[in-house]
Amino acid sequence: MEQTNRYSDEALLEFKELIEQKIAKAQKDLDLIRSAYMNDGNNGTDDTAPTFKAFEEGSETMSKEANTQLAIRQEKFIRDLKNALIRIENKTYGVCRVTGKLINTERLKLVPHATLSIEAKNMQR
Repeated sequence: MEQTNRYSDEALLEFKELIEQKIAKAQKDLDLIRSAYMNDGNNGTDDTAPTFKAFEEGSETMSKEANTQLAIRQEKFIRDLKNALIRIENKTYGVCRVTGKLINTERLKLVPHATLSIEAKNMQR
């Protein structure tokens, strides 16, 4: 028997709550990442050996780049989650954009912004 082509309003409400919690946590994480590279200033090493200073500046640059990459990834994650909320409003959430079948509930709980079923994802390989 073919599954219905959308999740019930009750199920969508549960997913909405899950996604809103994930957005709040992701936003908090993003704020932490941002504050980490905003406060990367002087760590009180002005009077230490010049070689150590050079080494530290190198690692500071690297950590800023790593933080920037983390922030970009986090922003994309938040955007994907917000797009999932839009799909909930449109009642298209949880429907695979390739097969048109419902995405497994367990998959959506793990990856709430998924737009592909495992079946469709495997077809991409």
